[in-house]
Amino acid sequence: MKKIAFILLIMSLFVTNSAFSSSFNEDVNTDQLEQLVKKEKVKKEKQPKDSIRRGWTFGILPSVAYDADKGFQGGLLSNIYYFGDGSTYPEYLHSFYVEMAYTTKHCGIFRFNYDSKYLIPKHRLTVDISYLPDAICDFYGFNGYQTVLIKEWINNKKYPDSYKSRAFYRSRRDMLRIAADISGNISGNWYWNAGLGVYWFKIGSVNLDMINKGKKEENKLPTGVEGMYEKYIKWGILDANEAKGGWHPYLRAGVTYDTRDRQQNPNRGIYTDAFLTYTAAFGALKAYNNLKFNFDFRHYVPVYQDRVLFAYRLSLQLTTAGKSPFYQNNIWNTLFIQRVTYEVLGGGNTTRGIARHRATSNGFAFANVEFRFKLCKFAIKKEQFYIGLNPFFDGAIVLQPYKLDKDEIISNIEQNDPEFDLANLDWYLNFDNPQIYRPHLSAGLGLKIAMNDNFVLSVDWAVPFDKRDNANQFSNFYVKMNYMF
Repeated sequence: MKKIAFILLIMSLFVTNSAFSSSFNEDVNTDQLEQLVKKEKVKKEKQPKDSIRRGWTFGILPSVAYDADKGFQGGLLSNIYYFGDGSTYPEYLHSFYVEMAYTTKHCGIFRFNYDSKYLIPKHRLTVDISYLPDAICDFYGFNGYQTVLIKEWINNKKYPDSYKSRAFYRSRRDMLRIAADISGNISGNWYWNAGLGVYWFKIGSVNLDMINKGKKEENKLPTGVEGMYEKYIKWGILDANEAKGGWHPYLRAGVTYDTRDRQQNPNRGIYTDAFLTYTAAFGALKAYNNLKFNFDFRHYVPVYQDRVLFAYRLSLQLTTAGKSPFYQNNIWNTLFIQRVTYEVLGGGNTTRGIARHRATSNGFAFANVEFRFKLCKFAIKKEQFYIGLNPFFDGAIVLQPYKLDKDEIISNIEQNDPEFDLANLDWYLNFDNPQIYRPHLSAGLGLKIAMNDNFVLSVDWAVPFDKRDNANQFSNFYVKMNYMF
């Protein structure tokens, strides 16, 4: 009932605040406005001069979302536009986006984003500054199925006799990101892209005092329980310097090919990009300089008029040189930052239904396949709506696993964790049948409520094929804006 009530609340906010819906959620980006520009150009000649926006305009909205990994999100956001003398309306000259929000699982969003195609003529410039604290960030170890996930250890209600701590597969991660990206046309449907920025990570154990503050005694997390993150450090799998995080500036360059009929919720066409990202490290982390290669391919195929669409995405990220720290391996590189975070493998932005960071590795690939059905269309006050369903299938696979040496790990345990019973090592790591390259698969169904074919409220529910991919096998529920790709 709580989920149903929450969905109804989201829908009411979506309709009531439709005038400002371009700033409703982390997934909204300037591509939505570009689609409005195309639709409104025909109408512009008929508009009275008084209806053309000039100067500054802004809206303030609640920042509301739900993610199975992060919990319920509440906060505020604002999108400020500058239209100058109105000659380019409805396309803005500058956009400033600000969001401050927090979730029930202690994940924060403090974000500023700037976007313009006019600051540098004929080029798109995006600047993003985000601080993203995460008090209980997922940490399931490395190589997917090689690290064992025991759901009995983290659920005290169903398995009180086996329970260890809800924070057993968690760590603390604070992340600061400062990024600037620019793009320009090469010829036709080809574009060049470049970017630079810096990441700062602070990694550590879960702050139980903060998590337990104000909670009833029966709801507090137990203290004195070492989780997977602490075990990995003791056992030498995580380097002591890497385990704490640090500063990482980066440079990025690539190319894009785009034939989509529109950038937001396209009905046909292909989008593909390929790029390299060099990330540096200093001081105690100087061994973690690395070069990564990314490739992304999306195809949108109309099946029946505009009622049925087949869409799929294939993505690849590989570490081609150097060594990448584990917390960077949980980030999926993208040419433009349009969402708050892009985390892999698992979670609502890559492979729905699979736990976030379930298959941490040096290189991976994932795929999303879905049908998009528009079941019915209707109008409310001249605004066009449709209700849609999209059954989907997601999958991911580890391509560049970590090399975990059993003998070396046992030696480290004997030296640094002598109280640990080596007979129980297979409760944590599977060396006999690690199944590292076994795909992580899930499937589900999405409900979509769209306004003017641009702004889409998305409610997705997904289930993993293998119960080892998520402790909450049947409650992987995501409320966001727009289709995932």
